[in-house]
Amino acid sequence: MFEAQIRDGVCQCRGDGSRWLGTGPAGGYRRADAVYNVTVPARFDRTDLSSYVAKRRRRAGFEIDGPGLLTGVDVTHARCASVGPVTVLATVGLSNPAALPLDTDSHEGNDADDTDDAWRPGTVNLVVGTDRALDDGTLAELLATCVEAKAATLSQLVGVPGTTSDAVLVGTATDGDLADFAGSATTVGSAGRTCVRDAVRASFEARYADDEPPASVAEARYGVTTDRQADVFAPRNCEHD
Repeated sequence: MFEAQIRDGVCQCRGDGSRWLGTGPAGGYRRADAVYNVTVPARFDRTDLSSYVAKRRRRAGFEIDGPGLLTGVDVTHARCASVGPVTVLATVGLSNPAALPLDTDSHEGNDADDTDDAWRPGTVNLVVGTDRALDDGTLAELLATCVEAKAATLSQLVGVPGTTSDAVLVGTATDGDLADFAGSATTVGSAGRTCVRDAVRASFEARYADDEPPASVAEARYGVTTDRQADVFAPRNCEHD
């Protein structure tokens, strides 16, 4: 669980004594009393992301150090949802949708091989916190559960599972009651799925209240479609050797 507040384009999610797992350039496991979601300006091209987050949160008057996520979405469109032991904050921007069609002959938008790794405007960011104590593996399981819920929610809202730059921070209270599992059928996982769905939907509605998201990947400025086809094979059956 955490408390969220916004100032000067920076959203602080504070959870004293928490341990976090994050994706992105400065991701991994880390202890921190707060994490951040930071709105970046148009044509943002900096690569020193950790120092940029630190500079922005200090300028906003947040003294507690902690990892951060970056987004082209104004963080005033962030929305939180809480159920039982879990709280989620989401920001939703969809100018760079990433489609994964089952029909690999669909060539809507850019091919993923033709894009670079540069940051794109948009991004769906999640900050997830639980008051239960999770070990490293269970925290990773909760991250996977919440990313799955994000993809399911966006697929129903706009027909794509995410964008090219989505990121997530998942935090656990180290002094909470122990939870051994965080999959979809568990107390923590079920609460996480519910919160992600409702926070993502609410942020989407806030961001696009007076605007329209891209109607398709082809209409998005930075849309990407993964339309490659893999070589599919079965594992070798050693019993027949």
